[in-house]
Amino acid sequence: MRVPGWLDDTRTSYDTVAVSYAGMLRDALAGEPFQRGILALFAELVRARPDGPVADVGCGPGRITAHLRGIGLDAFGVDLSPGMIEVARRDHPGLRFEVGCMTGLELADESLAGLLAWFSLIHVPDDEVPVVLAEFFRVLRPGAPLLVGFHAGDGSELKTKGYGGHPMHVYVHRRSTARVTAWLEAAGFRVEAEMVQRPTPDLVGGFVFAHR
Repeated sequence: MRVPGWLDDTRTSYDTVAVSYAGMLRDALAGEPFQRGILALFAELVRARPDGPVADVGCGPGRITAHLRGIGLDAFGVDLSPGMIEVARRDHPGLRFEVGCMTGLELADESLAGLLAWFSLIHVPDDEVPVVLAEFFRVLRPGAPLLVGFHAGDGSELKTKGYGGHPMHVYVHRRSTARVTAWLEAAGFRVEAEMVQRPTPDLVGGFVFAHR
């Protein structure tokens, strides 16, 4: 599915909802033991290799970046939305956050000890996913782990409001773990594990662990 203007739409939408999004999800991870466990496993994989920075790409208001720092990783956040980065810096003043785009990360080759894309590929159209994964491959050190979290399933739908009823204009893309795995392998990654979480009958999260 091609979505012209998706970057501008995503940036504007998340600038609009940044404050309400942060308020609604600030403590969400406390009630998600499976997700905390998944992040703990990612942290263990990072710590098994030489020290280095870990990027939370599509970090939003920084809640997951802060969690990674709290469990011992040298994590920093990158997000397309300046509004989200402003909130992240406000809520987590001691951490590093920067505006950036996952289709062209301003990071050096092989500079990261790990990379997390936590439900941040959900607005990336199918034809742009290989571009993003090529960037992830470029910035990761050989052997470094990657964790991708996403809405599992099939199909796309247009989201026109959210997080307090604010206007949005973004497509939410659902993918199977098999499809994400195929994309990762085509980009040169070695996939190590696929997981599915069903917090409610109609909400499914997919998680794929890989390394460069």
